[in-house]
Amino acid sequence: MKVILLQDVKKVGKKGETVTVSDGYGANFLIPKGLAKLSTEASQKELARDNAAEAVRQKELKKEAEAVAERLTHIEVKFKAKVGKDGRMFGSISPKEISEGLRKQWDIDIDKRKFLDKYPVNALGYARLKIELYKGPEGTVIGTVIVHVEEE
Repeated sequence: MKVILLQDVKKVGKKGETVTVSDGYGANFLIPKGLAKLSTEASQKELARDNAAEAVRQKELKKEAEAVAERLTHIEVKFKAKVGKDGRMFGSISPKEISEGLRKQWDIDIDKRKFLDKYPVNALGYARLKIELYKGPEGTVIGTVIVHVEEE
C-alpha cells in the first residue's frame, strides 16, 4: 500500500514522503491515526501544491532573516555592569539578557535559543555573538550582534 505521510513517523519516513507500507499497517494504524493518507493521483497533486507553497514560504523566511542579519551588522547592544576594585565585572550578561536588550533598544525580536555562542558575556568591552536567524532547505542565515559592556 502506498501512503503519503502527514507527519514524521519513526522508521517509516518524514512528512510529505510517499512510502510503501504493509496493507495492515497503513489501513489499521497510519490512516486512522491521521499519520498518513492513501496515495492517489489527487493526493499526489495536492502534495505537489503543498510542497510548492512551502518552498515559497521558506524563501520568504530566508529573505526576512537576511534583512535582519543586514540590520544586525549596524547595531550595537549596550549594557552597563558593576565592576570590582580589580576591574573585573560582577556577574555576566546571558543570551536571554542580550535578546531582551535587542528587543528594548532596537525592536528586534530574537529568541535566546538562536544564539550559537551559548556562553555569557563576562568581560568589559566588545563581544561579537553569532545568531542563527534561519535554518532550512534554502540554507542557513547567520547574523552577528555586537555587545558593548561598559562600567556602571
